[in-house]
Amino acid sequence: MAMSVDGEGQPSINGTISDPQTKKLTDLPTELLEHILCFPVLKHVDICNVSCCCKRLHDVCHGRGKVWGHQYKLRWPRLQRFYRQNECCDWLREYKTRHRVGIQIRRTVESISKRFFTEVRSVTQPCVGQVLGDSFAEIESLGMPEHFCEDELLFILNSDKRKSLTLKYYAKKILYFLRQQNILKSLKTFLEQPAEQQSALEGAVLVDQYCNPLADVTLDSISAQLDEITEKVKKMLRIKNPSHPSLRIAQGNCGVVEDFELQRQVICALNSVLYEQLQYKGNECDYYNPLNSYIHQVLLRRTGIPISLSVLYMTLAQRLGVQLEPVNFPNHFLLRWCQKPRGSEDIYDFVYIDAFGKGKQLTAKECEYLIGHQVTADYYSAISTTEVLLRMVGNLLNIGKRGEGNEKSYQLLRDSLDLYLTINPDNVQYLLLQARLYFHLGIWPEKVLDILQHIQALDPSQHGAVGYLVQHTLEHIQHKKHPVTPEVKRRGAPEHLEVQYSVGLIMKHKRSGYNCVIYGWDPKCTMSQEWITTMRVHQLSNGANQPFYNVLVQDGTCRYAAQENLEPHSAPLEIGHPEVGRYFSEFADTYYVANEELQTRYPEDMDETLCTVREFYHRLTPGSGNQEEAPATDQNHHQAMSM
Repeated sequence: MAMSVDGEGQPSINGTISDPQTKKLTDLPTELLEHILCFPVLKHVDICNVSCCCKRLHDVCHGRGKVWGHQYKLRWPRLQRFYRQNECCDWLREYKTRHRVGIQIRRTVESISKRFFTEVRSVTQPCVGQVLGDSFAEIESLGMPEHFCEDELLFILNSDKRKSLTLKYYAKKILYFLRQQNILKSLKTFLEQPAEQQSALEGAVLVDQYCNPLADVTLDSISAQLDEITEKVKKMLRIKNPSHPSLRIAQGNCGVVEDFELQRQVICALNSVLYEQLQYKGNECDYYNPLNSYIHQVLLRRTGIPISLSVLYMTLAQRLGVQLEPVNFPNHFLLRWCQKPRGSEDIYDFVYIDAFGKGKQLTAKECEYLIGHQVTADYYSAISTTEVLLRMVGNLLNIGKRGEGNEKSYQLLRDSLDLYLTINPDNVQYLLLQARLYFHLGIWPEKVLDILQHIQALDPSQHGAVGYLVQHTLEHIQHKKHPVTPEVKRRGAPEHLEVQYSVGLIMKHKRSGYNCVIYGWDPKCTMSQEWITTMRVHQLSNGANQPFYNVLVQDGTCRYAAQENLEPHSAPLEIGHPEVGRYFSEFADTYYVANEELQTRYPEDMDETLCTVREFYHRLTPGSGNQEEAPATDQNHHQAMSM
């Protein structure tokens, strides 16, 4: 690394300078050397090599210096928020630790597919939960800084969109789990606070974060949006009453306006801004959409259900000095506004605000008109923040139960059960539901046994249901110890000669019109007779006596389609299904490349897929470089009877 610089002398034939004042690179000041070594083209390998040249360069590249700090920031920019500006740190040690974590995380993620890959054999089996809990425990057992683990997982997820699909599939599941574990810790800390210090908004944000752990939802970002709305309300108040005390309440300061008339002015201004200016409204058309319960989506879409809009309304009113209380009214969450000196519990001393109904103010009697029947005075009482969260999570639970048995509904059911049992851990009804759900999904059998043991301790009368699940869960654990070798299907086998299509091909359903990708097939329909009858398979030309294909559909469902109802797609496109990465490693423009596990099941299919793709999409016109037009699709086919 010694470098000569030209003084008054002239270079000789071999490049050396005869002048005795010859300068070397190592003679430069430390600051200048650091500047040179921080040049963007130099990578960590280059810095390692430079530091091995001599003691001088080794000293310049010391761990706490600028050179390794630059390398660290260049390679992992997302981690900068974990360090204070100009913080003195052993950057070489940090670099080595982060690099080592990256290698370990990637190895763990790469190994998951081999250990937990399972083929979905029917359209009725859900696609969720196949990665077992012990795979997540491996990440936690590394004992490495958590933000390093998350950064590597994000690095995997943000790599080339069409490649490493299997790696991304499991990285996403692990990141989802790790973030949820952190949010649960935050929720438990929140619940340990005194009731008067618990904020309904903070609780609602925690619920939102847990159900959407991959979204960028923070209490600070939500609060900033509410600050903007608060300022709009203050602007309107300033026009109506420039001396209003709410205008003097600083952000974050929970001052209280005592005068009833001044409170009324706040409520009127709030209603005007929220419902007239910003056009917030109750979502009557799509009431059971879970997005209505997530506070960041309520702010984004400006619509929600009674409880989410009430949390928003109550928080804004509090910031303006008006104290409203949540009311757990049946089927329609409300807020109450006291019209008498504080401390009264007479239901007729309150005005009830319907945040879902554009802030309409109701008497106690008028509240009953909302639900069509009378209720006792207990239902008009104010409730705690914990009870607000239980109702919010209970709504999500009911939406999960109403779901169609697909991945989204099962995931929502799992998430809402986790939340509910964190808040109320001894609810036997939901503990039993959680155990049944895990049992049904075939995941975490050890966790199921723990839940069942807890249920038995809480309520011995559940012995029958608990005993049944214990027996079958133990059988499941035993089965895991002796897994059945998966069936290998070779296209050349005599019984498979009628199978026309192969895994990875992008298809179109002739009758239903949906786009899909094949991830498995059977030479004949393997579903139960009940399914065959229900789906009217007998009305197909070849009935059940033809190949059937497992397909991932663009709408996120998994279906089982008859061969006569499928045809290669004339213009192949990516299939936006959440389970694509479980089966495929790459999208190659016109087909999907099966991952190692799927190729083990169908060892001859990828060659067949490539042949089909070349024949159908990549035939060239003689003497030209232009691609021939793909064959037209036939729209006149028998009605599809498969899912």
